[in-house]
Amino acid sequence: MGSLPPSHLDITKDNLETLFKSQQDLLNHFFKHLSLSQTLPFSHLLLSISGTVFFTGVGKSAFLPLLLLSPLDALHGDITSLSSSDVLVLFSKSGATEELLRLVPCAKARGVFLVSLTSVPGNPLAGVCDMNVHLPLQRELCPFDLAPVTSTAIQMVFGDTIAVALMAARNLTKEEYGANHPAGRIGKSLIFKVKDVMKKKEELPVCKEGDLIMDQLVELTSKGCGCLLVVDEGYCLIGTFTDGDLRRTLKESGEGIFKLSVGEMCNR
Repeated sequence: MGSLPPSHLDITKDNLETLFKSQQDLLNHFFKHLSLSQTLPFSHLLLSISGTVFFTGVGKSAFLPLLLLSPLDALHGDITSLSSSDVLVLFSKSGATEELLRLVPCAKARGVFLVSLTSVPGNPLAGVCDMNVHLPLQRELCPFDLAPVTSTAIQMVFGDTIAVALMAARNLTKEEYGANHPAGRIGKSLIFKVKDVMKKKEELPVCKEGDLIMDQLVELTSKGCGCLLVVDEGYCLIGTFTDGDLRRTLKESGEGIFKLSVGEMCNR
């Protein structure tokens, strides 16, 4: 798209509306014409295998899968990752990608089950794989029908939908999902408990109410909590003394702060 001649340097609301509507129509074509008679056996295959599902592709199709086996690296040693219990899914819009066609006989020699996901009918890749799923593509949104902006969207939608179908078929629980996705907001919301992220006793800025404020400045600033936790002899919380309380006390008391205890100024 970057090679388009800039006839005028402007994008209007109407331009965007037309493009998004066109992309919607192209995606609707995919949904309308997708063959479930091909998709269902593919889903059953992924559900039943005892090995690993590997994915491979070239160009934009290589950015979609998670467990990607580069066709070039595969031909230079990485193909040893494949075994007869595995499935190799090959993404290719045209089904004529030379690197993938070269990979096929090598993968077959290792007994791998091969599935092609392609969009051009009667393509050579579909003819040499054990299974093919046709991903219907009317055309690319690109004005030249070249840049893979619709075909990659279709591949992503297809793969994600199959993944959700597998999650449901395996009765995947939230706990299992969280264990496989421990980072970020998703993981924290599913598997982390308060005890997993809370500061423990030795990390807390704790002091007694009779301690002088000036004697507790290191404790106040070094623990990164922004406050002191004032406790009694049984470690029950009496109150807090914050950075803001320190500033206010210093402003109001001046040198008198040297004689003040935390308990006198804390928020109980």
